[in-house]
Formats: sequence, structure tokens, C-alpha cells
Amino acid sequence: MSEGEVHCELKGASAYLTFDRPQHRNAMTWKMYQELHQHTIEINKNIAIRCVVFRGAGRESFIAGTDIKQFREFTSAQDGIDYEKNAEIIIAAVESMLIPTIAVIDQWAIGGGLAIAGVCDIRVATSGSKFGIPIARTLGNTLSNKNYKRLIDGFGAARVKRMLMLSELLDADEALACGFLKEIIPPESMDERVDELVQRLIENAPLSIRAGKESIRRLLHNDMVELDDDLITSCYGSHDFKLGIEAFINKKKAKWTGF
Repeated sequence: MSEGEVHCELKGASAYLTFDRPQHRNAMTWKMYQELHQHTIEINKNIAIRCVVFRGAGRESFIAGTDIKQFREFTSAQDGIDYEKNAEIIIAAVESMLIPTIAVIDQWAIGGGLAIAGVCDIRVATSGSKFGIPIARTLGNTLSNKNYKRLIDGFGAARVKRMLMLSELLDADEALACGFLKEIIPPESMDERVDELVQRLIENAPLSIRAGKESIRRLLHNDMVELDDDLITSCYGSHDFKLGIEAFINKKKAKWTGF
């Protein structure tokens, strides 16, 4: 079995993570999950990076779930518990990245792929894209409560039940209508549009984005809702805050430093 790779390419102030296993619709292997986790750790250490783009290789799939053949290794229910715990560590690492993330979805975002896309901040897709968790038809396993919660936040409980119980794959139009997608983009225009979104993100105040993103994450998970002094301090105590005030008053465009 080809184990695939997760590549990381730096372009200026942006990082591009590519799930590279196109012959299997970029279905994730254990190796790829670990590479994804390592890349998120390294990117978070790099203060020069202002945006991360996630995309599948081949442009025919984002990620078509976890490679099912690997589950043959499981011998007990404990293996399932360990798998879900490890998956949560990796998904949470993507979700809690300090900088904004964009998922560029070409065609399939299924199972684990949907979970990864779901924790990105902004999602765009081509018109033929499909979204689902057909585990009741395939593996007969389940997701963690945290991943169900994330899907409900993105799609609503009724749609998640359809995806689970009926193994329905939602199309891009429905994903757009419920707010899961920012927009649907023709394949030939995707690269240009992603570049525009990246540019907008890296031009905005990084500390404001970081604090706001973390506040939203805490609220969605009912995690330390009242404890936000650290986030407020990170913005109001920064050089960027003073810089922003002066730029606004003088009708100039702020050149954010991230400090």
C-alpha cells in the first residue's frame, strides 16, 4: 500500500499543506496523519507564517477519509478508543492553529477528510464536491463526541443525522446554503481565488485574528468561556494595537507586525 505524504511548502507568509495520495483519493494513512500533526506543530512555531492552505493532490479529491485497509490491524475495542483519541489530538492541533486556515475542497471530503476540513476556518469548494460520513454503510464504526459536535456546528444536527443514518453525501450547494462553505468556485478559477483570500488574510492584523479565532474555539467547545484575559492582553498590550490606532486616525493602511 502506498503510504502517501503530506507536503508542506512555504510561499512568502503562507504555508501550503498538500495531502498527496491521489491514486487513493488522498485517503489518509497513519503516516500521513502523523506528518499532518508534525507540520501543524512546526507551522505554529514560525511567526512569519500568516495563513495555511490545505488541499488534496490531483484536484479530484480533498481527502476521502481514512484508508479502511488499516483497520484490519485492530484486534479489540481498545484499538478503536486509541485511534479516536489519537485522531482527536491531530484534529484539535489543526483546529487550534494560531493562524487562519483555508480548506480548498476538490470533489471528495469524506470521513476524516470532512473532519479536517471542518476545523479549518474558511472552506471553499468546486461545484461537484461531496461531503459525508458514510460509516453506517462502510465500516460500522462511530466518531468521537467532539467530532460530532464539530459537524453539528458546521452543518446542523438534522444534516449530520442524514449523513450518518442514511449515508447521504451532501452536495456543494447544500454545504454553501448551511454556511459550511464560504463559496463555490469553478475549478479553473480556484487558484486565483485562493490567492485572493490568502492575500486578504495576511494583510489583516494577526493578533486580532489569533485572539478572535481562539475565543471562538473556546466558545464552541464551552471551554474556559470566562477566561479571556490572556487573549485581550495579547491585542491591547501589543505594538500593533497602537500602530492600528495611529494608522486609522491618519487614514493610512496599517502594516501589521504581529507584535
